[in-house]
Amino acid sequence: MPIHTIETFNVQFLSILDENGNVDPDIEPEISREDLLKLHRFMTLSRMADTRMLNLQRQGRLGTLPVCTGQEASFCAPVLAIQDTDWFVGSYRELGARLMRGEPLVNLLHGFNGFEEGEAPAKTSRTLPLSIILASQLPQAVGLAYGSQMRGEKDIVALVLFGDGATSEGDFHEALNFAAVLNAPVIFLCQNNQYAISTPRQIQTRSATIAQKAIAYGMPGIQVDGNDPLAVYSAVNSAVMKARNNEGPSLIEAFTFRMLMHTTADDPSRYRDDKEVEKWKLKDPLIRFKIYLINKKIWDEEKQAALEDELKDHIDKTVKQFESKKKFKPDAPFDHVFETPPPFLEEQRMDFLKHIKMETENG
Repeated sequence: MPIHTIETFNVQFLSILDENGNVDPDIEPEISREDLLKLHRFMTLSRMADTRMLNLQRQGRLGTLPVCTGQEASFCAPVLAIQDTDWFVGSYRELGARLMRGEPLVNLLHGFNGFEEGEAPAKTSRTLPLSIILASQLPQAVGLAYGSQMRGEKDIVALVLFGDGATSEGDFHEALNFAAVLNAPVIFLCQNNQYAISTPRQIQTRSATIAQKAIAYGMPGIQVDGNDPLAVYSAVNSAVMKARNNEGPSLIEAFTFRMLMHTTADDPSRYRDDKEVEKWKLKDPLIRFKIYLINKKIWDEEKQAALEDELKDHIDKTVKQFESKKKFKPDAPFDHVFETPPPFLEEQRMDFLKHIKMETENG
């Protein structure tokens, strides 16, 4: 038999709103005025809270922090495309998305200070906690989506966010394969911020894009301008509609950039050039989206100033609330291992408390 082509593939790139605030009207998504302003509000809150949290960390008032400045469109816009009844499964770099899902900022402040006893979001929010281990949340998202499907919960999808570094983990490939085979309603969204800590994307994989990895698992894949909230929303919304229509999972690569360090324990100047950062500053998602709203005549600089004053006041009050709580239950981690704690775990709890008491009494 002669050699013949079995199948051909292509990977598309989607951009709707450029860095100068110009929009392509032919593919501009229909988003209500209310939702546009909501998206702008939480992107702005995310940036301002991120800046304040970084300052707190540098002052020794907050623990190690994974900053997310510059990536706001890649994690806020997707939340606009899902419902409260859907699953949100994130990692650790999507501050604004968690705020949009109803998680209090004070909860995140406590979490980054080593305590998880903050004001947890409502149990009905279906928002999973921070996931630190790379890609570990991806199989969980598949399980949640498939489980909801098995329970007869109609129109439920799972949105899972992860970084480009996670695509080098086995869990990424296993999750995509299972999702495709099970036809699970999952939207995989990779925030490709160009660096897995200090490892640039181009030496993580020989693939020209991360989006094309979807091809191997038999699902749609697309790369979008991750600093364009309209493009991100449009791609996620399309994938959500497919998933709700029983058309299976999708992979979306949001091409974005981490403007600051990986975490506050990192020095990005050791592995990337400042010229690269300056180039990406011109693509700031907040600037282009504000211009877009002004051009639509639903926003202006006066409203922007008022919003920033309001959000600053909210952040200030939250920081005071966060720092006013001094005492935490030391054995709280034991409360969240099993619904009904087994005897051996209670023995460990008592031993743990005994040692704390001894250390306190001995100074």
